[in-house]
Amino acid sequence: MKLSVIVITKNEARNIGACMDSVGFANQWIIVDSGSTDGTVGLARTAGASVIETTDWPGFGPQKNRALAAAEGDWILSLDADERITPALRDEILAIIAAPQHDAYALPRLSSFCGQFIRHSGWYPDHVVRLWRRGSGRFSDSLVHERVLVNGGKIGYLHNPIIHYSYRDDGDFLRKLEHYSELGARQAFAAGKRGTLRKAFAHALSAFLRSFVFKRGFLDGRAGLIVALCAAETTYHKYFKLMLLTQYENGSVRDADVFERASTPPPPSED
Repeated sequence: MKLSVIVITKNEARNIGACMDSVGFANQWIIVDSGSTDGTVGLARTAGASVIETTDWPGFGPQKNRALAAAEGDWILSLDADERITPALRDEILAIIAAPQHDAYALPRLSSFCGQFIRHSGWYPDHVVRLWRRGSGRFSDSLVHERVLVNGGKIGYLHNPIIHYSYRDDGDFLRKLEHYSELGARQAFAAGKRGTLRKAFAHALSAFLRSFVFKRGFLDGRAGLIVALCAAETTYHKYFKLMLLTQYENGSVRDADVFERASTPPPPSED
């Protein structure tokens, strides 16, 4: 049973080598790159990947579907460049595809924040569908927070986690805050949602309480508090940008540049 690994990239030179090393057991590696300038493409090809270079950015879901369309294996494994497959997870994946009981599997994911792995705050086990039989699933067309849509049937669950180096430092967080809040606002606006300053504060407070209290982020200590504050900040910026889009639509903001800044898609994330 052949396995294809698919990854989308943008300036992932610091990650792509280790990512590829962790999936060396696969039969095919497909990289869809959106304009890297740091040597990512060359590193990926050196590691044996087939690289598809694109010039546009349709959003995370459509970009990953491009990679999926190029995959030829019986099974698909989707990864982000900052994720790693451990030897234990490798063995579990190989055993599963040798004798599958389901057409799709969700994998737990253990993520780090500035060097510390977070085991609460809603971050773990964070099951995500990443392994499926080719033809049994595809990505949603979401600009951000895409997910795999499985064609019926029950989803199985693996035990060993993907290791996710999500935020290496404060710069990582600030870059992703700008990117994901922008895409989140645009996606919400397109779905018919509208924003106000009150909603921005209310959603930010809700995000903090959900992460730190209800998802027991306090058990992660200082790191859990920082994660909750960052969740609140990201949520606030998303709804603040949604408010700007709403004000322009209502005519209360007449500066077209405001609308352009809030509605024009940023470059794709390095993740």
